Amino acid sequence: MNTETTRREMLKLAGYGTSATLLTPILDQLAAHAAGDAKTVVRKRVVFVVQGNGMSPNHLLPSGVQRPKNGRPTNDKLEEVSLKDRELHAAIEPLTPFKDRLTLVQGLSGRIALSDHSANHGALGCYPANKGPMAQTIDVALGEAMPGIAPHVGLGIMNKPDLTMNYQISAAGPGKTTPIQCSPELAFKGLFGSVAGGSSRTAFDRRTNLLDFMADDVKRSRDALAGEEKQKFDQYLEAFENLRDRQSKIDAIQGDLKKHAPKLDDKFQKPTETNRLEAQFEIAAAALITGLTNVVTLVSGGGGQHYISFPELGIPVDGHHYGHGGGVPGKTYEECFVAVRQYHTKLIAGLAKKLESVKEGDGTMLDNTVIVYLSDSGDGHHPNLMEWPVVLLGDLGGKLKTRGRYLQFPAYGTKNHRTMANLYLTLLHAAGKPRDKFGVADPGLKDIDQTGPVSDLLV
Repeated sequence: MNTETTRREMLKLAGYGTSATLLTPILDQLAAHAAGDAKTVVRKRVVFVVQGNGMSPNHLLPSGVQRPKNGRPTNDKLEEVSLKDRELHAAIEPLTPFKDRLTLVQGLSGRIALSDHSANHGALGCYPANKGPMAQTIDVALGEAMPGIAPHVGLGIMNKPDLTMNYQISAAGPGKTTPIQCSPELAFKGLFGSVAGGSSRTAFDRRTNLLDFMADDVKRSRDALAGEEKQKFDQYLEAFENLRDRQSKIDAIQGDLKKHAPKLDDKFQKPTETNRLEAQFEIAAAALITGLTNVVTLVSGGGGQHYISFPELGIPVDGHHYGHGGGVPGKTYEECFVAVRQYHTKLIAGLAKKLESVKEGDGTMLDNTVIVYLSDSGDGHHPNLMEWPVVLLGDLGGKLKTRGRYLQFPAYGTKNHRTMANLYLTLLHAAGKPRDKFGVADPGLKDIDQTGPVSDLLV
């Protein structure tokens, strides 16, 4: 007697019946997407690229723009410069093809998340760095606001290939970390197992069949109950149906998965730093293009002190070394920082190019996306966080004013100063889920309004 017969006979004996519940609802947009009707499917997307070891404000300066040599900007009003006739700093030069889609943001503070190194969950959550996940981070919040099959996908690399998870960046709520998958091979199998063949496909089918049984069983159990007990069972039924629904929707877009899934080659399996990070960017692009998710967080050595070395870039030491002013043969510490940032912005540009190549509605996927590039430690290896440099690429379907701008926001403590929380509120407004507050307010700005979005970034 096979497993299915045995299970169903047991259910029959238990008095719950044998009829199966068909749990295969497919969202209209996903069905249209699978049919190739690109005009029907237009989704907003946000990608966070979080790089460890700080981001020098100088790396965001376009040609002809300078900062005070002996201190931070003290402006009390917004200062704006067009990028049109200016060159980008060498550190972010790979983004030049997308200069007319960029906004380089300076002057937003994040003092509430101040730490000696990483702000950890506070970088995306706007709360103290060393108290664990106190609340939802912005990437997970946006995943709820713009849900895909997977509301949020976290990918990245750690300083050691055998560290397969990073629990220090994203959070679903108080005490609820959201993992960043740091093994490209495991990430590939988890997201594309349904089309990978071999053991990956077998595992996907096994998981699907198991969810069929579980949802079926809970449904029949519920029908045998009454009153309050039946109501209590409803939450279990909903949970299992949601899981089965997600499997069904993944199966429904297998054509796109096969078309866009990265090839599981040496890049995914060899543990070099650049191979792993490049593989994760490829997985992110495929997950976005196929509609598996609309929100991705890509983390390069963020959280704690997981500093990456990049021997393939001529930097065999980790970021802590050059973060403290140490160079390597042929490179000063500043040249190390620039080389590593150039590499990351090259990957970001590659991701943007892939999204730009996919038609969507009257434009491309990039037209409906914003890529948010920042560091988990703000403005430096040992940050001050009176400012937190951010690069924005894309306007999220015309909702953001990110068209070739360099912005220096009013300095910390001035009347019109804005914080990282205000930036994240801006993204939520643009996503259609507005809030007035995010994270924990900075007590050092108690006389300044810290609520609401940044009006200068919203259309």
